Amino acid sequence: MNEPSHAGDVPHAVGPGWHVGVRRGPAASLHGTVPDGGARVAEWYEVERAALVLGSAQRDDVVDHAAAAAAGVDVVRRRSGGGVVLLVPGESLWLDVVVPRHDPCWDDDVAAAMWWLGDVWCEALRAVGAPSATVHRGALEHTPWSRLVCFDGLGSGEVLVDGRKAVGISQRRTRDWVRLQSSIHLAWQGELLVSLLTPPAPTVADLRPPAVHSGSADELRRAVESALADR
Repeated sequence: MNEPSHAGDVPHAVGPGWHVGVRRGPAASLHGTVPDGGARVAEWYEVERAALVLGSAQRDDVVDHAAAAAAGVDVVRRRSGGGVVLLVPGESLWLDVVVPRHDPCWDDDVAAAMWWLGDVWCEALRAVGAPSATVHRGALEHTPWSRLVCFDGLGSGEVLVDGRKAVGISQRRTRDWVRLQSSIHLAWQGELLVSLLTPPAPTVADLRPPAVHSGSADELRRAVESALADR
């Protein structure tokens, strides 16, 4: 397991204008954090309990709540779009970034607004030994299950490694700020994910397995922060 050690839990400056911190808690609490939008914010979010996170527009009945309760998995909803994401403690890196309007990273184009963060992750992944990392700048790519399961589809700004989706990015925006939520798997529990969904649900074989980062989580975190410093 690639569980981070967090030597730098105290918020620290990264380049001009960024202060990066770590926030831990239940997924519902982390997704419920409301930014003030007054300045750049970058935080690593860590769930304390496993959670299946629905996108803002998904129906609640896509989840088998009895199965989730039996498995000890919280069911929560985020305010950004996309399909369900399974979060398990120590099995993903989740970076939450907020930029205010008029920030150099702001873009009025909803799709292009995520490119720069994809570039950050891409640069970091290449630095830690994934030379094939690329950023998708095309149209949204659907599969039969991508509206249900986030990592089965591919959106603008998301990152591929060896042709498989590695980093998922979703966003929520107001007229004053944009919040980009991004994550990469350190482990993939496809069987658990599909067991929490109601019919018609995919089998594991139906889904596109994501590219899992099998190296040091701390090394990747440092590489992401280094790339963030240049933005």
